[in-house]
Amino acid sequence: MTRLPHEHSHDHSNHEHNHDHNHDHSNHEHNHSDRAEQQPTSCCAPSDLTASAVEKFAGAGDNQQQTILRIEQMDCPNEEALLRKALTPRAEVAGLEFNLMQRQLSVVHQPGFRDALIKIVSSLGMSPELLEGKGAALSSRSSVETKPSWLAAWGRISAGVGLALAAEVAAWASAPFWLVVTMSIAAILLSGLSVYRKGWIAIRYLDLNINALMSIAVTGAVLLGEWPEAAMVMSLFSLAEIIEARSLDRARQAVDSLLALAPETVEVWDDANGWVAAHPSEVALNTLVRVVPGGRLGLDGVVETGQSAVNQASITGESLPVSKGAGDSVFAGTINGMGELQYRVSSAYDQSLLARITYAVQDAQQNKAPVQRFVDKFSRIYTPIVVLFAIAIAVVPPLFMGGVWADWLYRALVLLVIACPCALVISTPVAVVSALTYAARQGLLVKGGAYLEKLRQVRNLMVDKTGTLTEGRPVLRDHFIREDAEPSTTLAVAHALASLSDHPASQALAEAKLSDERLAMVGFEAIPGKGVQAVLVEKTYSLGSRAWAEAQGAVDNSTALQAWEERWQSEGASFVFLYDGKQIVAAFAISDPVKAGAPAALQALKQLGVNVYLASGDNPYAVGSVANTLGITQYQAEMLPEQKLAWLQQLQQQAPTAMVGDGINDAPALAKADVGFAMGAMGSDIAIETADIAILNDDLAKLPASWKLSQELHKVLVQNITAALAIKAVFLVLALFGNAAMWMAVLADVGASLLVIMNSLRILKK
Repeated sequence: MTRLPHEHSHDHSNHEHNHDHNHDHSNHEHNHSDRAEQQPTSCCAPSDLTASAVEKFAGAGDNQQQTILRIEQMDCPNEEALLRKALTPRAEVAGLEFNLMQRQLSVVHQPGFRDALIKIVSSLGMSPELLEGKGAALSSRSSVETKPSWLAAWGRISAGVGLALAAEVAAWASAPFWLVVTMSIAAILLSGLSVYRKGWIAIRYLDLNINALMSIAVTGAVLLGEWPEAAMVMSLFSLAEIIEARSLDRARQAVDSLLALAPETVEVWDDANGWVAAHPSEVALNTLVRVVPGGRLGLDGVVETGQSAVNQASITGESLPVSKGAGDSVFAGTINGMGELQYRVSSAYDQSLLARITYAVQDAQQNKAPVQRFVDKFSRIYTPIVVLFAIAIAVVPPLFMGGVWADWLYRALVLLVIACPCALVISTPVAVVSALTYAARQGLLVKGGAYLEKLRQVRNLMVDKTGTLTEGRPVLRDHFIREDAEPSTTLAVAHALASLSDHPASQALAEAKLSDERLAMVGFEAIPGKGVQAVLVEKTYSLGSRAWAEAQGAVDNSTALQAWEERWQSEGASFVFLYDGKQIVAAFAISDPVKAGAPAALQALKQLGVNVYLASGDNPYAVGSVANTLGITQYQAEMLPEQKLAWLQQLQQQAPTAMVGDGINDAPALAKADVGFAMGAMGSDIAIETADIAILNDDLAKLPASWKLSQELHKVLVQNITAALAIKAVFLVLALFGNAAMWMAVLADVGASLLVIMNSLRILKK
């Protein structure tokens, strides 16, 4: 693909945001106290993910490769445990990383082991799918389980349930024994062969997962002569498993829906064929792409021609479309308005902002919240204890208390059925991924459940000023013209000089459009650190600082100017002066305005019990003005980065403290904060990489929203864990006293799993 011959070339490979700060994240590190427990994550493209994974296990050898597999059957810790037991002992394997929610396994291994790896996974009764190519690991969507296979499974299991019910009815009606047994066996074979196969594999690896426990329980029921019960337990279990799997898919599809925002094809320019359709992954950097009115953008880029309003709600959560024209950045997944846009591609398909968000949400699931880590540890202890307890129930009463073997063995089998901690373990990751996905849809990129859960405990928030509370760009607030100066000529001269300068203050004057008159000034000269000057009708005019004007002999005897200057200085403004060679003829007050949503956002934070502290490197007047405007009582000015860090550490001694800055010049404090927020993350790779939470559209309203989401997540986690444990406890007691049948235990076990899944998905509806 080549450029249109009549279009000029843009080089956007180094496109970046130029704030009025020295931005440096090169030494950014996370030093949070509990982060040593958490596995490092990556939110980048597959190449970066591979590099980080290989680097993580570099001790195992210098020449390592990574293979990413999607395994349709891997959606429970039982499968993870089985895979660990099969792969960890292999000398060729350097490291394993599991993502159960996305059914992905990343293996770092020696070269040449890939085929053997796939064979080992297949031998466990699983169907591994190799993920390769650009963006292959972005989505959990798989071709392994097609619609026909799901329908076949539904039909087979439904037939098994029907036969099991028929066997129950036949036994109740005193039908011939052979008929009851035949229907029961048919039901078990139709619905339970895969369970038995998985159970046998688990037993071979000494792993008592739910398939092994269910196989033992059903076999025990058959040996006890409980044929209808055995058939009903197996068929109900299989039916519940397929329902649970489909329910979990809803959580996975929530992540998939992020990437699905991008279209399947985009229109690109080809010199030979004109506008042609291509898949986004096939489009090279700097290619010219067209998006028609109402179309969805498939790639990131910078507008070359056209004017339109783009709906960025899918990326930033903004409620109103954003005007886009030449030079503006646009992003994959957003919707074009009524004007056609042509733009140059600035990021590859798997490096687009949308792709990076999707990677970050997927990888954030691995950064487990404290509650999730507790549940994982608890489940590893819980299952063996319940199994040992079931064995004791089966053996101790008959041997030492005169109990009937068949009765106590049946009670033990019921305990085995409900011993699997799936509901408990699923209770946390589904809730976390729902919250992470919801946050991403609202323009909040959260790098892990740990940060989202911790946020509700944060009571102090340190905020940067420029670019965080303010717009980050100076604007003209007011101007003063001496009484003996001609206003129109004075403003025209100031505008002409400002238009020729690239200083931020001059740009603010130029953007204010002080005059429509175009003056033919000559001899323009920029004096670094002082200002600019030029000649108009043999008179030299200078635009710059007061000190430079006074150094040139400026006369300032206007009390009105002094009063005007004092008033605006109290509001934090800085000044630019126009000097005509004799005296200061005009002055301009320039300041960085407070963001429109800042007052409401800070008020909402105060209502949530969060104390706000303002830390800025700006002058005391500017900082004080912003603090007074926003009602911030505790603030400090002229702070260096290390001073911000020291103040944050003092605040952390009082309570957990978060930091919000532009994600770049506040690196030391952001790294040390309990939770670090980065503003200005749109198009900024470094902000997304380094922040715990990136606010993609600079909307301060997202700050209190993130606290509320943290509280909602914690509430759902507590509800899920309480429900899962309560249901288990009730049926353990019922089973112990012989008041629970096996089919009831099956419904309780999988019913609890469905309950916590549905409760977690409520977060997406908030």
